[in-house]
Amino acid sequence: MGRLKGTKKTGGRKAGTPNKVTGTLKEFITNLIDENREQIIKDIATLDAKDRVFFLERLMAYVIPKLASTKFEQETKDDLVNITIIPTPGREIARSEDEIED
Repeated sequence: MGRLKGTKKTGGRKAGTPNKVTGTLKEFITNLIDENREQIIKDIATLDAKDRVFFLERLMAYVIPKLASTKFEQETKDDLVNITIIPTPGREIARSEDEIED
């Protein structure tokens, strides 16, 4: 039986405590890539162009952040223009530094 609704949670990790398994796995993968960097580069060079582009595109997802999609609507009535931008749920729209309040 689970805890009753409204009952305070007890036990578990404290907020902000890193997951040890995740940290260990990330370190292992980082070391594996570092130790095999030259072989990875040789292997990429042997791929045909289509597969090489596919592989590099998959890697870019970990380096270049994905942009939020936006929807642009424009209604004109005389000189009045109404523009609606609807961000993707869960994603913020990048703003210029002038618009960000301190």
